[in-house]
Amino acid sequence: MRNTARWAATLGLTATAVCGPLTGAALAEPATASGLYAPSALVLTLGHGESAAAVTPERAVTLTCAPTSSGTHPAAPAACAELRAAAGDFDALGAGADAMCTREYAPVVVTVEGVWRGKRVSYERTFANECVKNSYGTVFAF
Repeated sequence: MRNTARWAATLGLTATAVCGPLTGAALAEPATASGLYAPSALVLTLGHGESAAAVTPERAVTLTCAPTSSGTHPAAPAACAELRAAAGDFDALGAGADAMCTREYAPVVVTVEGVWRGKRVSYERTFANECVKNSYGTVFAF
């Protein structure tokens, strides 16, 4: 039952993230040779625990980066800029050198589902605690 509710919520948010940018008219990324934009629409979820399979998401945000930066992510333009700089590689997003976090172990799981520049994305990462998660940049700070 828990997985059914989580998947229903994730699919609903993914549909919103993917279909939402179709109404925008402003252009932020260069068009492809055919004049179309490769979609970049993601749903990010957060839950406390060791893995996404054992955790019910507590928060979810949408992040759309093409054709413009939008969504329910609290810092969508900055998060999209970080992802563009990392070429959409979530593992390339690293902790800030000046991050000062406690060594408390309160695991936080972040999942990402959707598309990045037209390619399917499915990502999961477990952070030691909220502070460590937030030190990995704006993308995971929601």
